[in-house]
Amino acid sequence: QVQLVESGGGLVQAGGSLRLSCVASGSTFSIRTRGWYRQTPGKQRELVATITSVGSAVYADSVRGRFAISRDSAKDTVYLQMNNLKPEDTAVYYCNVVLAGSRIFWGQGTQVTVSS
Repeated sequence: QVQLVESGGGLVQAGGSLRLSCVASGSTFSIRTRGWYRQTPGKQRELVATITSVGSAVYADSVRGRFAISRDSAKDTVYLQMNNLKPEDTAVYYCNVVLAGSRIFWGQGTQVTVSS
């Protein structure tokens, strides 16, 4: 089992920045990939960015060049630095980990609202 706690969401004006954090606890030794997803009402949850245990990152086209995912293994924390935020980035952002054996765990979500 892995528990995930996100923080850092909030309200920001367009063009502003936020940094999301996600701290993992439990069986963190078996985490292979950490990621961020987002969801708006009536839409499917979508990938924002993921990072593997060796630091290989993948980004959605809509955020590439504006967002950066990073991890601090010593703190079992993954970050999402979000710059130049746009109103269409408004969503609930969820932290996600994939363990060896493909088990998946999700955080509770943190709201990000970007005003125009």
